[in-house]
Amino acid sequence: MITFEKNDAVMPICQHCKKDLNNIWYREMRGDLGKRCLYFCPHCRSILGVSHRKGLTMGL
Repeated sequence: MITFEKNDAVMPICQHCKKDLNNIWYREMRGDLGKRCLYFCPHCRSILGVSHRKGLTMGL
């Protein structure tokens, strides 16, 4: 079983540039499939992830 554990003592690092991620930038995208967010590193601007909202009416 995998469990979640909160840990505020450790900062995550960017998987691309290896710098500490003290904050994460995001940008909203809108289209036929609703609203999604693109998350990226503020140092190297590499994409870290994309939110997956499904449905035409969610997030509008």
